[in-house]
Amino acid sequence: MFSIFKKKPQDFFSQKEKDQITEAIRMAEMQTSGEVRVFIENTCKTSNALDHAKALFSELKMEATQERNAVLIYVAIKDRKLAVYGDKGIHEKLGDDYWNDSVKNMISHFTGNNYAKGIEDMIISIGYALKQLFPYNADTDTNELSDEIVFGK
Repeated sequence: MFSIFKKKPQDFFSQKEKDQITEAIRMAEMQTSGEVRVFIENTCKTSNALDHAKALFSELKMEATQERNAVLIYVAIKDRKLAVYGDKGIHEKLGDDYWNDSVKNMISHFTGNNYAKGIEDMIISIGYALKQLFPYNADTDTNELSDEIVFGK
């Protein structure tokens, strides 16, 4: 029996879906000084996806953004775990309810096997929030983090 959960993380999405996610990141970041990254792997290395997302956030040096306004979307495909972790600059302004509601929305897409669409919608939502709180400034803004999807094991 074939299972989507036996694929390598980088093979889970089609090239079109990878491009769709990367383009959503680029579009979101064109309107804000904030940064968004997506990390996909098969299994979560801890029992708590949010704790693991925090560790990955640090490993990826995402706290180095000038305004501390980076966000990591984390998905462990095989374990069916996900988390969204925002640095203190954005988290303090949005609060727990925003993040919890955003994750619920992503889960609703995942339940229908619309993984790429769920991630894309999350990026769009985060981009809108970042635009409101950390608007783009052409004189000072630079792309501080890669827009490419990060694939773990």
